Amino acid sequence: MINSIIAMAACVILSAYFSATETAFSSFNKTRIKALAENGNRKAVLTLQLAENYDRLISTILIGNNIVNIAVASIGTLLFVNMLGQEVGAPLSTAVVTIVVLIFGEITPKSIAKDHPEKFAMFSAPFIRILIWVLMPLNFIFANWKKLIGKLFSVKESSKMSQEELILLLNEVQEEGCIDESEGKLLRNAVEFGDLEAQDILTHRVDLEGIELDASKEEIAKKFEESHFSRLLVYDGTIDKIVGILHQKDFYVGVGVTSSTIADIMSEPVFVHQTEKIDVLLQKMRMAKSHIAIVIDEYGGVSGIVTMEDILEELVGDIWDEHDEIEEPIQLTGENTYTVYCGISLDDFSEFFNLKIDSDSTSLAGWIMEYMGCIPDEGDSFKFENLEVTVSKTSDHRIMYVTIRIETEDMTLI
Repeated sequence: MINSIIAMAACVILSAYFSATETAFSSFNKTRIKALAENGNRKAVLTLQLAENYDRLISTILIGNNIVNIAVASIGTLLFVNMLGQEVGAPLSTAVVTIVVLIFGEITPKSIAKDHPEKFAMFSAPFIRILIWVLMPLNFIFANWKKLIGKLFSVKESSKMSQEELILLLNEVQEEGCIDESEGKLLRNAVEFGDLEAQDILTHRVDLEGIELDASKEEIAKKFEESHFSRLLVYDGTIDKIVGILHQKDFYVGVGVTSSTIADIMSEPVFVHQTEKIDVLLQKMRMAKSHIAIVIDEYGGVSGIVTMEDILEELVGDIWDEHDEIEEPIQLTGENTYTVYCGISLDDFSEFFNLKIDSDSTSLAGWIMEYMGCIPDEGDSFKFENLEVTVSKTSDHRIMYVTIRIETEDMTLI
């Protein structure tokens, strides 16, 4: 009787070991284990080696766990039947063994391993390696059985992680405290970087500053002074015919203005289509050693420009210099009332006010005109979800600012 109890206890302990090992290897942080391995931790190196062949590892764990669970059930049945007889002993054995294995062989060890997966995986690695060699014949059989089943029920499925899955992973890593909010935002921007097109970040043609090819030196100097830009577009007759980029350092030489003509000192512009991906655009600008790219539409007209600064801001956020007028696009002007600059991206506007907007427009101004179906005048308003939107300022058929009033108080702002 005592020997049977000892044998059952040993089987339960082994069951706990296998259960905890399974949880530890399926949930440990591979980055942490890799860091320990690079620092010379031999158990971490072994843990990574075992995890590389996860099918063989999990097969060994399941075989071992099933053997000990069947053993404890068999021994328990014999013990209880000998003590209480067939009618009472068999069902009682089933109930007792099930409860004991469930609590001490499954739930408790898995909970402990889940809290400390890296430590338990490294602790378990030397023992599980021995069991892998011992159970090698069975592992070989099951590995080939898996291949057979895989061929019979093959499903072609990409093993690559999608962008959405990667962003979810980054959110989880940030929530766990492995990276802070700014690092998480930078990584998410990097992931989404390749999806953006030139038309998503361009400065529209109505906001461009340029000079005529035959403009006088005084006109050019005045334009540099008023705009505070270090580069100006040079066009021939119309903004749709940009012929070069004039740099301020080439215009001012020494203590005065250059004596060369504008055509001699301006640089060749880089032209890109509005659907050009900005990661490709960045490479083109680097190769051309240009800080400005001219964005053209499907008809060959100028849609706007994209600067190197515009592209970098998609990664690191707004970049301000000493000449920029720092003005927040969304400003709180009263209780539940905001003044919003309509050049803000529709995504940023939606995120701030926690809205779901289905639109092809990229800016708030574009969406407002799309939603209203016209070019609104100052004072025009409409309601969208729990917001009252009023056009507060326009300029040359452009919506400049709107006033947003939140009609409910339970809305959560981001």
